[in-house]
Formats: sequence, C-alpha cells, structure tokens
Amino acid sequence: MKNPQKSELRQAFLDNKKSFLIAAAFGLFMNMAMLVVPIYMQQIYDRVLSSQSLATLTVLTLIAIFILLGYGLLDALRGQLLVRASTEFDKKLKERVFSAMFERSVRSPQGEHAHAAQDLELLRQFIAGPALTAIFDIPWAPLFVIVIYLLHPLLGHIAVAGSILLFALGVANEYGLRKPMSQVSRVNIKVSNFLEASLNNAEVLKAMGMLPAIRDRWNKEREGLLALQTQAGDRASNLTALTKFVRLVMQLAIVGTSAMLAIDQHITPGAMIAASILLSRALAPAEQAVGAWRQFVVARLASIRLNELLAAIRPETPGLTLPKPIGALSVEQVLVAPPGSNAPTLKNVSFKLEAGETLGIIGPSAAGKSSLARILVGVWTPLAGTVRLDGADLKTWDHANLGPHIGYLPQDVELFDGTVAENIARLSQFSSEDVIATAQKAGVHELILRLPQGYDTPVGAGGRTLSGGMRQRIGLARALYGSPSFVVLDEPNANLDNDGELALAKTLRLLKAENCTVVLIAHRPSILTVADKILALRNGAVELFGPRDMVLARFVPQMAQIDHGGSTGAIASNA
Repeated sequence: MKNPQKSELRQAFLDNKKSFLIAAAFGLFMNMAMLVVPIYMQQIYDRVLSSQSLATLTVLTLIAIFILLGYGLLDALRGQLLVRASTEFDKKLKERVFSAMFERSVRSPQGEHAHAAQDLELLRQFIAGPALTAIFDIPWAPLFVIVIYLLHPLLGHIAVAGSILLFALGVANEYGLRKPMSQVSRVNIKVSNFLEASLNNAEVLKAMGMLPAIRDRWNKEREGLLALQTQAGDRASNLTALTKFVRLVMQLAIVGTSAMLAIDQHITPGAMIAASILLSRALAPAEQAVGAWRQFVVARLASIRLNELLAAIRPETPGLTLPKPIGALSVEQVLVAPPGSNAPTLKNVSFKLEAGETLGIIGPSAAGKSSLARILVGVWTPLAGTVRLDGADLKTWDHANLGPHIGYLPQDVELFDGTVAENIARLSQFSSEDVIATAQKAGVHELILRLPQGYDTPVGAGGRTLSGGMRQRIGLARALYGSPSFVVLDEPNANLDNDGELALAKTLRLLKAENCTVVLIAHRPSILTVADKILALRNGAVELFGPRDMVLARFVPQMAQIDHGGSTGAIASNA
C-alpha cells in the first residue's frame, strides 16, 4: 500500500506540472529557434558569398534577428516561470516542513532539525536554477542530430556517438559523486551542529579555558569535511574536464569529416560550418547537465532527507475545537520516557486536580518532576496512560487552539530574539494594555520599566542580554499572557532573589483568585505555601499525594507550621 507521506514532495512538484510542461514546451521552440544560427551561416556561405547579394544578406539577417528575439523572450519567460514555480513549491511545503521540524525537535531534542529548512531552500533553488533548464533541453537535442543527418549520414553518426559518450559520462558522474556527496552532506551537518552548540555555550568555554580544546576538535572535524569535499571536487573536476575533452574532440571530428566531405563535394562549405554549430548545440545540454551534476546530487539528497522527515512526522489532523478548558486535570497511570529512550522516568503516575487548585511537586533530583511537567503541557506524549484536561485526552486537543489556554515556564528559560513586549505576548499581535497587565500580574512591570528601552528593549537571542532572574520573570509573564486556565511552572524561583520570591508568591495568589489551575515544581519549600496539594515523587513514582500540610509534615517537618510563622520568613508571612 502506498504511503501518502512519501509522496508529499512529489505532489508538490506535480502541483506545478503545468508550469513545468510550459517550460518544456518553451524548450522545444527555443531549440528550434537555435537552428537559425547554423542555417544562417550555411546560407551566407552557400548563397550570399556566391551571389554577392546584399539584399539576400539583409533579409536573412532580419529574419535571424527576429527569430533570436523570440528566443530571448521565451528564455526570459521560462526563467520567470520556473522562479514562480519554485516559489509555489516553497509555499506548499514550508508550513508542513516547519511543523515537522518542530515536532521532530520535540521528539528528538538532540537531533538535526533546522537543516530541513535548508533542504527545502536547496530544492527551491534547484527548480529555479540552470540545472533544471538543462533537463528541459536534453529531450530536444535529437532535433539537432536529425538536422545533421539531413546534411550527411556520416556526420549524423558522429553526432550520435558524441551524444552517447556524454550520456555515459553523465552516468559515471552519478555513480562517482553519489557516495562522496552523501558523506559531505552528512559530515557538514555534523560540523555545523557542533559549531552551533559551541557558540551557544561560549561563556562556559571561555570561563573554563575550553576554547583550545573546542577549536582543536572543530579543526579536526573540519579537516575531515574538507578532505571529503576535496575528494568530491576532484572527481567532479575530472569528469567535467573529460566531458569538455570529449566535446572538443567530437567538434574536431565533425569539422574534419565535414571538410573531407566538402572536398569530395558531398556537402557544401556552408553545410560544413552548419554541422559544426549544430553538433555544438546538440551536445550542449548534456555537457551542461554533467557540469551541474553536483546540483542534481545535492538536490536528490535534500529530497531524500525531506521525504524521510515528512514520512516520519505525520501531519496533524485538526480535531474538533473544544471550548476553553476550566483546568480540571486528571493523570491516569502514565508511563513516560524521554524521546529516543526506552528508560522510563515516570512509572504509573496518577493524580487528580479540580479546577482552580494549586499542586506543588517535590522530590529529589532525577525524580521525574520535569518529565511530568512536559507531559502535562503536551510537549511529550506518555508511552502509556492518559493525561486529561477537562476530561478530554490531551492528545485529542488541537495544540494550536489549546496553547493559548496553557501557561508553561520551563526550568531553562529561553527567550526569543525580539523585544520584551514581543516575548511576553508570545510573538503574537498584541495590545500594550494586555502586555502591561500581564507583566503587572507577574510582578515584573517595574523591573521592565528600568530597562534601557522599557518594553521595547531587545532581549537578544535566547534573552542573553538579560540576567537569569530577569529572563525567568519575563518567562513567567509569557506563561501568564492571555489568562490561561492551566499553568505549569518548573522551578519558577530558581533564579529569584527574596524580592522576586515575594512577587512570585503574590502572582500565585492572584492565579488562585482567578480560579487558574497551577502545577508548581519547587526545590525550595517556601513557595509551596500557596499549594492546596503536594505530590512527592521519587525514582519516577508517586511516593505520596495529598493535602499540603499532610505531605509536608512527612517530608519537610519544619513546614508543618508554615502558616503559623515557621522558618520561611518573609514568604510565610506574606502567604
């Protein structure tokens, strides 16, 4: 049975079939127009020079110019047509490829993802580039061979032999370049990923003196890449040079044979000149194809990778749009493993929350707290079990519709390259009033006003221009934008000072007043004063779940008196 995912790329090409057929038809008329040059030369030698008629020369020249003008117009139109076809191809696939890249990056965080966008661009450039026009011209090459046969059969045999030789070189080019170009592509992606990861950790590398080691490793990887590129380049250069040699030898052969036939008066001198020009035109598409073979190979490898991506990541089928959730959460016997791993980080976890309740999650490192956060917001899908929001399986929700009703603050906060306001508004269209109101709810409005440009301050890639605490507080505001019904906060106070914790506690009380369901992961027990229930995890399993005071009395005895002025100081007194 045919897998529809494997044909998405082909279907995008077929959707532009009309443009390709028109471009191919243009190729017929353009190649016919190219006959004007050899015919013109033949007539000059055989008629004009012998008759010395300027009138004949003028008429022939005007006709030739008119036909070549048509050739130029068709060439321009074909180029424009293919550029537009490449644009349509990109439009049909760009959203699908982006979604597939995004989904694969979620499923395999350590994989190679962004290169799919480069593969799509390579295919777009291939459609609009000269390599494809060479393909369109190849079917019409026999037209010139037929005309050469009409001049003399022996000249036609030479033209056929030259065409066969160039075709054989093209096949040799394919087999010679396939393996090295595939290796170059794979190693290039690996080197690019390594360099990108190194740049993302530039501060760590500099602080710990790791730059020489990283540079040496990059140089080693780069040398391997250059060796492969040299190998592929040498093979391509050798085959290209051999192709030119064969073409020139064939040119000499047809000129020499034509001269011999002209001496024996089997053909005219004009036919000799025409045969040379016709052979050059007959062999040109094949020679261009051999010269552009690297583009063919690169485009084919890109199409293979894109087909694999689109086949692995099925397009989401939009389901029924459910109403805005009120926040009732049910986790039923979930089994969770990180993407690409079979080792579970959560085993048979179950609990329930009513809408508006706040759950605190505690446990030692590697207990599975962050894994639980990811499945609660739908980033990961459990291997078994179900996560339900308002009774509906989270997998059945359309994430594009559900996302605005969910707030998520991950442990490692990454902001987007844009302004503070754009990050808070989740890069969507926004009103100043909504952004400011959200920042006030998150307790970060006053801090934002102190930035150089306030809400219009650029944060840089990843938010690197801001401190860790500021990134976390803006990330919290982003999580609260749009008044979501369900909010998951993973270590929201990890980078906060005492004032920041006070602001966070106030925010959590505001969320409770708005009947927002909150899941709060915390190492510091002080922030758990706002929790209604506590879930204790250990080794990926539920150790205890119940009312806050009951659980904390067992796990953190000093917290049993937290609401009565325990050891947590300012937070307790402000809870």
